[in-house]
Amino acid sequence: MRKLITSLAVSAAIVTGFGVCLPGSKALAASDLSASIKQDYTAHLEPLFKQFHANPELSTVENKTAARMAKELEGAGFEVTTGIGGTGVVAILKNGDGPLVSMRADMDGLPVEEKSGLSYASKATQIDPITGNEVFVMHACGHDVHITSLVGTARRMQAMKDQWSGTLMLIVQPAEERVIGAKAMMEDGLYERFGTPDFGLAFHVTSGIEAGKIGVTDGSPYAGADTVDITIHGVGAHGASPHAGKDPIVLGAQIVMALQTLVARELPPRDPGVVTVGSFHSGTKHNIISDKAVLQLTVRNTSLETRKILLDGIKRIAQNMGRVAGLPEDKLPEVVVSEESVPPTINDAKLAQRLRAVWVDMMGKSILSEKPNKGMGAEDYPFFTTKPYIPSVYFAIGGTPEADFKAAENGGTPVPSHHSPLFKITPKPAVTSGVEATVLALLELMPN
Repeated sequence: MRKLITSLAVSAAIVTGFGVCLPGSKALAASDLSASIKQDYTAHLEPLFKQFHANPELSTVENKTAARMAKELEGAGFEVTTGIGGTGVVAILKNGDGPLVSMRADMDGLPVEEKSGLSYASKATQIDPITGNEVFVMHACGHDVHITSLVGTARRMQAMKDQWSGTLMLIVQPAEERVIGAKAMMEDGLYERFGTPDFGLAFHVTSGIEAGKIGVTDGSPYAGADTVDITIHGVGAHGASPHAGKDPIVLGAQIVMALQTLVARELPPRDPGVVTVGSFHSGTKHNIISDKAVLQLTVRNTSLETRKILLDGIKRIAQNMGRVAGLPEDKLPEVVVSEESVPPTINDAKLAQRLRAVWVDMMGKSILSEKPNKGMGAEDYPFFTTKPYIPSVYFAIGGTPEADFKAAENGGTPVPSHHSPLFKITPKPAVTSGVEATVLALLELMPN
């Protein structure tokens, strides 16, 4: 039997000759935890959230955000190290013998001008480290919820040290939006310096489910994503003499169409996958056949097996369509998979079932969202859990009031998606539920 025993629950206990009987102790404990989190939200987390939301920073240059997170986590009694993998922050709280458990939150914003209409909307601008241009910056993906909740989790776990045992590792990750931050922290010796976790946790707030509810799957909550470039070589010629050249635009069009058969005919019908050609560049003038075309693709999958089928198939199709066009072997299309690719996020099924049971026991059956995850968004969190393999659960916390969904269904304003300039989250239920779900999971994994 799981027991989350707080001072409130203990005061309600009936002492018998055989020990302590706790009628309704779980309900009392859950109520007490929830109340303490809400009090902390009003006193501390709400202004912190608004500060983060109004002052977002781009990937790899989250300097002020990292400094504030370090200050908050040090204030919560953690041993803090900064500059991990760039601007990453690691906070450690040792509390006796027991497992090492990590909880990760990403902190970067996006180059988007906010148009949400919120009173604390971002007006921030920053020099984009990629382009060198000054751009507007917005927390258009909810990372402000993640880091605020991480602070709330740190404060609760410090206050409840008598109820758990082990070592808690809080990871404040940069550059998730460019899917390079987790890898950078790992390459900077994250686990060699601080220990390899026995379990890993992370969550993402989502506008797609009701505010405060939890979404958790036994399988893959986030897809793997590969960025693929195909360079097609041709032989230039006059547009009036196509026979004198090898047209890379025609060949590129044939490749684009052939790629669609990968999902339609090579993946099992119940295995999801996406091959999208997002860019096709070639040529300079109406009557010139170019000697080169470039295709840019995004490829999504939910298993390593599917990923291999898709990537192998892209290379096979591109090269052999080049042969069909009569290109010599030294001019066949070149396929390059970017280093910014990420594997799929795959939850450990047993751990997901275990934590789902805890959340239902302590927060009630209605806490779980019934809305399916229909997207193929990607995450770089798997770099923390794949090599070496760490049992982990990546869950979702809802951020949109149910009334907004009903209004949208009745012809009202659609709920804005992530990365939209209209994106907004209702912070109180999202942050408080994120803290409560995380604390309950940590207490389950690090029992006293």
